[in-house]
Amino acid sequence: MSNLTQSDRNQFDRATYSGTADRIRRGSERGAAMYSLIALVIGAILIVGAASVIDGWAQWVVAGAIAATTLGFMIAVSPNRRG
Repeated sequence: MSNLTQSDRNQFDRATYSGTADRIRRGSERGAAMYSLIALVIGAILIVGAASVIDGWAQWVVAGAIAATTLGFMIAVSPNRRG
């Protein structure tokens, strides 16, 4: 940045001062909510389908292990997780 003029440097710094750099763009909240709703409905349908087909304790153990692994993965990749 040493070859930039004062005006150019101010232009780059202005984006960090505005506070809008980490916000979600307007209009994308509705899309994210719709995606979450559709994913929730599909997930519920799949859970009910799997629960109706499973017979025997061994299959329940495998389903529980898959669910625990999925939950652990979600925690590991969470953007709000402290490092």
